[in-house]
Amino acid sequence: MTVQAELVALPPDEWRARADTHAARADALTAGHRARRARGERHAIEDFLYEYYPAKPAQLRRWHPGAGVALDPEPGGPAPHAAWRWYRVDDDGRTSVDTATWCEERGETLRYVTELLAATAARPAATGCFGLHEWAMVYREDTHRHPLPLRLGGAGTDAVVEGHRIRCTHFDAFRFFTPAAVGRNTLQPTRTTQPSLEQPGCLHAAMDCYKWALKLGPLVPGELLLDCFELAREIRTTDMQASPYDVSSYGLGPVAIETPEGKAEYVRRQRDYAARSNALRSRLIDACAVARGVPPT
Repeated sequence: MTVQAELVALPPDEWRARADTHAARADALTAGHRARRARGERHAIEDFLYEYYPAKPAQLRRWHPGAGVALDPEPGGPAPHAAWRWYRVDDDGRTSVDTATWCEERGETLRYVTELLAATAARPAATGCFGLHEWAMVYREDTHRHPLPLRLGGAGTDAVVEGHRIRCTHFDAFRFFTPAAVGRNTLQPTRTTQPSLEQPGCLHAAMDCYKWALKLGPLVPGELLLDCFELAREIRTTDMQASPYDVSSYGLGPVAIETPEGKAEYVRRQRDYAARSNALRSRLIDACAVARGVPPT
């Protein structure tokens, strides 16, 4: 049973300011994508954030106060959120997320996300994969997911895969391995084993903080959603820099993981992303706790 948490009330001037700041931040973060879309242009790095994680810029720009927060009414009536799904208006005209109804209808999602995030954060960050998942996605294949040349060519790319131990723990990366690469992975992740394998050193697991924020919807404060999006965008750039693709057309240099220097740089970034994503996981877990009426840790 979910108990409606005691609400923290925000006066209209405060929640309006936060909503406006949020919208401006979202607009700045998505400006490049929106301009390219208007011109019909593709972007091999950033399009991933809008296709693999299917959220449109308009969805990112919509500010939610998050579970446990009530918006005091304006002189003309309740906050506009009153007309949105998953919101309720109390007898005093204050608008808040209807956490009881959300949890009743999506309680299994809440349970799964909470447990997955907590399990991931509790594990040590595993370094040493060196982003070879992207290399395994093109191994011994003539056609590739992105319209970019391979930095080392086909034979050179295959040689890197064959010269390394592949240690991918993330199912949603592993499932895109080419058939020839599948057996080279030291693990065989599945959707079922995801909660027992996910670890904070995985770049894709860190990017997925954004995925889980989207899944939790109005339970997550808008500021946290954009924090997750920003980290995902930064990590996606590293993911492609460390990939076999030549990203110089985007003004980016490689993280050449086939070299000792490149490996060291990858691990340095990996550890940084692990720490930052765990901070986001903690905030997401707190939002889940508030939705259930449990004091956050």
